[in-house]
Amino acid sequence: MLADFRPTWMLESIYNLTPAEIHEKNIQLILTDLDNTLIAWNNPNGTPQLREWLATMDEAGIPVVVVTNNSAKRAARALEELQLPFISRALKPLTRGINIAKREYKVSSSQIVLVGDQLLTDVAAANNAHIKSILVKPLIQTDAWNTKFNRTVEKSVKRRLLKKGYLKRTWGHSLNG
Repeated sequence: MLADFRPTWMLESIYNLTPAEIHEKNIQLILTDLDNTLIAWNNPNGTPQLREWLATMDEAGIPVVVVTNNSAKRAARALEELQLPFISRALKPLTRGINIAKREYKVSSSQIVLVGDQLLTDVAAANNAHIKSILVKPLIQTDAWNTKFNRTVEKSVKRRLLKKGYLKRTWGHSLNG
């Protein structure tokens, strides 16, 4: 049960991911959560740092696809300027959105990573789909109303993961440490 919430890696931010590390780990497709992973939930415009990171991944030929539990309308509005592909109503922690991405991009599970800020949805979905996961710190410390319950439960899960040694106490700056 606890292993369902164990991330493959923990990073300070999605922006710490580099093409070199992605290629080194044989990852061909980055799936990412939207709110508080890619953009702050209350600021859909993104940041210059985000645009630079996306351009770097694009130049390296690494596709980035948003897999979100949000509606298509919300995702389209948030991602309009960034022109990123997305899969809405992903139903994380179920594997629906991940399975759609696998089919559309014709990539095997071993070559996909899901980046997200929540154990209960993002990391659990990745583990359920048998893909790698990266847990990142939320971009901001506040959450939308529909995430607050998950954060409360997540605190308890994190304590248990730490106690079992399944979770690091520090955030990494790269996939190698």
